[in-house]
Amino acid sequence: MQIKDLIPWARKDHAPDPKSDDQNPIATLQRDMNRVFEGFWNRVGDFDWPWGGGEAKSDVVETEDHVEVSIELPGMEMKDIEVTVTDDILTIKGEKKIERQEEKKGYYLSERSYGAIYRTIPLPPGVDGEKADASFKNGVLTIKLPQTPEAQAKVKRIEVKNA
Repeated sequence: MQIKDLIPWARKDHAPDPKSDDQNPIATLQRDMNRVFEGFWNRVGDFDWPWGGGEAKSDVVETEDHVEVSIELPGMEMKDIEVTVTDDILTIKGEKKIERQEEKKGYYLSERSYGAIYRTIPLPPGVDGEKADASFKNGVLTIKLPQTPEAQAKVKRIEVKNA
């Protein structure tokens, strides 16, 4: 006896009809699981997760005289955010706990969610962390890091030619 003899849909004499998924237990299980998860997401609806899929969206832009980092932190407040800079690393930490309780006639609702962000961004050489400036407005943290004159002087433009 082989293992395939124990699995009904693997035996040649009991091959499932590809048109009929009702005879295939794996297809039936998959269809039922899909139905359960679709029902769950339909009931939950548009739940407001703190950062969608867990990632905070950010932009890093280098101009002639500074590096600007923008990072989206919806639902956070300034007191929830910590920004540090070392020689060549910018670190952004944030933590937000959201609690909502609602009590009305006939029901009681209590929801809790938690979100944390920890992001390190490597900085180019010549950034002056001592003169960094950070601002927070409408859920967007913007950090401007000026470049030293020495770093600006080292930049050399290379002309790109057609081959």
